[in-house]
Amino acid sequence: MMSLWNGGRRRGTSKAAKGARAEQLALDYLRQQGLTSLSRNFRCRFGEIDLVMRDAECLVFIEVRYRSANRYASAALSVDARKQAKIVRTATYFLSRNQYLSDCPVRFDVVAFDSPEDDRDKLQWTKDAFRV
Repeated sequence: MMSLWNGGRRRGTSKAAKGARAEQLALDYLRQQGLTSLSRNFRCRFGEIDLVMRDAECLVFIEVRYRSANRYASAALSVDARKQAKIVRTATYFLSRNQYLSDCPVRFDVVAFDSPEDDRDKLQWTKDAFRV
């Protein structure tokens, strides 16, 4: 289990800072699992992909989600069909700009952090979270 908070108070921490911290924790964790980082926060007119990594020969597009409250859905479930479509369009553009990767098998993963009532943040890595 990994915590987004290192003993400090949560109040006053911006949403962007929490998101950046979650992305860094996800990146560190995935590197420990043997993935290699290719790109972080890849942006284009179609959207953004938080992390692009390689897992052996597989190209992995990763969405990182953090939710401090689960009123509507967990962090992992918040990657709905609309968000998935944006990620796929952005991944297609990424591949068009990086032709040397176009023959790699592709996977879409989600790394989610939820903060339950006991205030402990948990990392959940869902490999192959959705398909094209």
